[in-house]
Amino acid sequence: MPDDELTSDALTADFRILQRRRGHRFSLDDLATAWAAASACPAPRVVLDLGCGIGSVLLMVGWRCREARLFGIEAQEASVELARRNIGLNGLAGRASIEHGDLRDLTGDRGYPPCDLVTGTPPYLPRGTALLSPDPQRAAARIELRGGVEDYLAAAARVLAEEGFVVVCADGRFPARVLKGASEVGLVPVRRLDVFARAGAGDPLLAVWTLRRRGAGLAALSHEVIAMRDERGERTEVSLGMRRFFGLEGSSG
Repeated sequence: MPDDELTSDALTADFRILQRRRGHRFSLDDLATAWAAASACPAPRVVLDLGCGIGSVLLMVGWRCREARLFGIEAQEASVELARRNIGLNGLAGRASIEHGDLRDLTGDRGYPPCDLVTGTPPYLPRGTALLSPDPQRAAARIELRGGVEDYLAAAARVLAEEGFVVVCADGRFPARVLKGASEVGLVPVRRLDVFARAGAGDPLLAVWTLRRRGAGLAALSHEVIAMRDERGERTEVSLGMRRFFGLEGSSG
């Protein structure tokens, strides 16, 4: 992948991310998921990001959780290459590693220690419901070519520590998929965050779910609704707060 196809963009106060100019790029899904994850479990020992792509969520969580051992698993070779470059770029080679593999094959005997925090940003669209991009990286980010949120939850449950947290994003219009998928693998949601791109929009852009094992310090499900921009199109305080959480004060990007 030639370097002239890449951009280097701010991810946190002092972490940057290399990403393809015309490929799948860091997005609001990643920001909201990393924010919810590091808020739910601020001092994890072991973090695993499922379908980690180019490493954006893993890097942001790693920036906040400075003592955590970081793992990622990703099926696309080009994204694995970029994720590994991003780990090196940000000085995390000593505590982060990326496996080239399919998260659906993940089992508890793959060498990962029990994970205190498992994250994931699955694609939202089942096969056949949208046009498939000719770019493999962009196609896999939108279409469930290797499974959807149910597969991410099943993989997370196989490696999650007893008192651990799972944080995934999903299509905000279909919460039943998350609830059913979680129930089937012994996970229980404790927080649902519906994220609207703009106040007054018809449907949430996405939902970020925090889940735990059934019986692990459970609390009543918290259901929150936020908008990233107000009716005028200006960033809301919660949107700015997410950015400040990763040291991006004063940036409008």
